[in-house]
Amino acid sequence: MFLNHIKSTYLFFLISMISVLTSCKQTASVKTVEENKENSTVTTIIEKKIIKTGADQTKAYIPNLFGKNVAIVANQTSRIQKTSNFDSNITSIHLVDYIHNSDKITVKKVFAPEHGFRGKADAGELIKNGKDLKTGLPIISLYGKNKKPTNEQLKGIDVVVFDIQDVGARFYTYISTLHYVMEACAENNIPLLLLDRPNPNGHYVDGPVLEMEHKSFVGMHPVPVVYGMTIGEYGKMINGEEWLKNGIQCDLTVVPLENYSHKTAYTLPVKPSPNLPNDAAINLYPSLCFFEGTNISVGRGTDHQFQIVGSPFYHLKSHYYSFTPHPNEGAKNPKHNNKECHGYDLSKSEKLHHLDVTWLKEFYDANKAHSKNKKFFTSFFTKLAGTKKLQQQIENGTSTVAIKNSWQKDLNDFKQTRSKYLLYE
Repeated sequence: MFLNHIKSTYLFFLISMISVLTSCKQTASVKTVEENKENSTVTTIIEKKIIKTGADQTKAYIPNLFGKNVAIVANQTSRIQKTSNFDSNITSIHLVDYIHNSDKITVKKVFAPEHGFRGKADAGELIKNGKDLKTGLPIISLYGKNKKPTNEQLKGIDVVVFDIQDVGARFYTYISTLHYVMEACAENNIPLLLLDRPNPNGHYVDGPVLEMEHKSFVGMHPVPVVYGMTIGEYGKMINGEEWLKNGIQCDLTVVPLENYSHKTAYTLPVKPSPNLPNDAAINLYPSLCFFEGTNISVGRGTDHQFQIVGSPFYHLKSHYYSFTPHPNEGAKNPKHNNKECHGYDLSKSEKLHHLDVTWLKEFYDANKAHSKNKKFFTSFFTKLAGTKKLQQQIENGTSTVAIKNSWQKDLNDFKQTRSKYLLYE
């Protein structure tokens, strides 16, 4: 009996221990699963941590517009994204429609930059004033002769809202529009509310710094071709460096981005202009736009704008590629219209982290060797470069390394200036 009792006790103890161990194991397993779930959730949130533009953060600025007469500087990129960390579905509404729908805010007019309010016009095309069919609001063009809002156009306006997607290249004219809007607001004592947006080329700073003797609408400030700042940061720099006429100051408020750094990759939800259709074109744009001041096509009149380069005058020995431009949206009369061009397809190139002038040098050399009677550079090239030196360097056969080295002192000086106005790492 006693032996049986011991056996029973031992068996009960053994079963109990197994049960406890199993329970502990299950508990640990559950904890592990729960921890994994937590980690997974955290990871998901990090991976899906969505950049919020200034426009998206309506609670930060809409109440400040209540009871005000408002003018909005906008185009097709001025959209508010409605997002959720756990929902892949994204819907959006145009900023003008959103503000106009408020019964507490009076939108008086819309100012539109190059390419127009809906972003359909060619580069350099004259944009006429008109009326928005959806809202009935007057649309005033800030391109052509009227680049700056007049005192009459701002009469009765309490605040101006600016929301336009930039691409971070000096010759992209939206920062010039910002300059003139800031200047007009300063002259009329009207505050400017700037809704910040990411810079898809904000991950580097490079190129020749503009010499002010070559100032134009495609380059108004002493900055490099690629300046590595958001449009909000750039606006702060315009004010801080006193680049407005007579050094006047604009009453500027920037609604900053959330979940953004200059190294953050960002795909634009809306193409910023007709000839920048995707990430590749936007990334290549600072390097390829120099060709706009030459006899080389950058693919306007095709479906691969700023991703292909070529000329009808000669064949390159390597990377042979051909295309034929035809009129399309944003290019009613493209360079080398209806002529077969030979050159490069760069659409699958690795992402650039610097300004590349090697293609420019190669095409110049090919033009010199095979098309001696064809002038390669136009007067527009100097405006794009912001200096005569780059053309001279290419004509003299200066190496790419030497060209880039010649920029470094000015770039270092600019980076010091730039650092004073950065809002993001």
